[in-house]
Amino acid sequence: MNVILPTAGLGTRLRPHTFSRPKPLVSVAGKPILGHILDRLAGLPLDKLVFIVGYLGEQIENYVRSEYPMPVEFIVQKELKGQAHAVQLAKGLVSGPTLILFVDTLVEANLARLPTVDADGVIFAKEVDDPRRFGVVQVEEGRVTRLIEKPASMDNRLAVVGLYYLRDIDQLFEAIDELIARNIQTQGEFYLADALQLMIDRGARLIADTVDVWEDCGKPETVLQTNRYLLDQGMTHMVPATNSVIVPPVHIDDGAEIENSVIGPYVSIGKGCVIHNAVIRNSIVNGGAEVDGAILQESLIGEDAHVQGGFQRLNVGDSSEVCLG
Repeated sequence: MNVILPTAGLGTRLRPHTFSRPKPLVSVAGKPILGHILDRLAGLPLDKLVFIVGYLGEQIENYVRSEYPMPVEFIVQKELKGQAHAVQLAKGLVSGPTLILFVDTLVEANLARLPTVDADGVIFAKEVDDPRRFGVVQVEEGRVTRLIEKPASMDNRLAVVGLYYLRDIDQLFEAIDELIARNIQTQGEFYLADALQLMIDRGARLIADTVDVWEDCGKPETVLQTNRYLLDQGMTHMVPATNSVIVPPVHIDDGAEIENSVIGPYVSIGKGCVIHNAVIRNSIVNGGAEVDGAILQESLIGEDAHVQGGFQRLNVGDSSEVCLG
């Protein structure tokens, strides 16, 4: 099985953090989002992983090559023309059974069973209360008949979670070729949903597989929610702290210095952080940051940032300095 991972998006909803790092490398529960995703692929019989990279893509390549000894290739998407265009860049590099996995979400799904699925493909989905800001699938008699991007009605609540399986990826490549040749765009981009719809219209049998867990990592509040989910699932770690109270669950990397503070619950603190006289809960403090005399809640603090004094909710990028005294 092959895997295509489009990672070239700019991650504008996660700024200022994505000014200095690509969105897949934003940290939750002690490691980048991408690391948690690759951990979930480790047990599969993988032939090749193809990363479609863009802005700051060298950071993704360096991380993957140093942390995950997998057969990988990296392709640069020089023009951001949409999801389908990104996937099409892997044409000629992969064939046969292939997963497409967007790395701004964390999904818990049974991938081991995919080789035995009696269908041309699987679209993974989750039922949501309000589908109007998602893409959804319409299912009739067990088959996906239509994909709808940001529906106006509440009739179809199976939201697409950004994970797809194709038994023969060449069928999708052919559909994307047609999509681009006919210039079929949605909101100015070539969407994967439109290419999959062309496959369905040609007679491909796609089915929907529902997942129980779908954690989004696309904006600050959902990154914090994903951090909470992973900590609840046991992604915890603690180090000694001086005259401090640690309230689980937390993930505190080795090398962090904590003194006269209350940390937790639901806090991740990176390597080399210095936390003095602080109260922090439901937050992520990235490596090398310093927090002194502050009370933080629902905050994202970038690498090597300095925060001093006051009670706040902060979204602070890398190498920033904030004084609230």
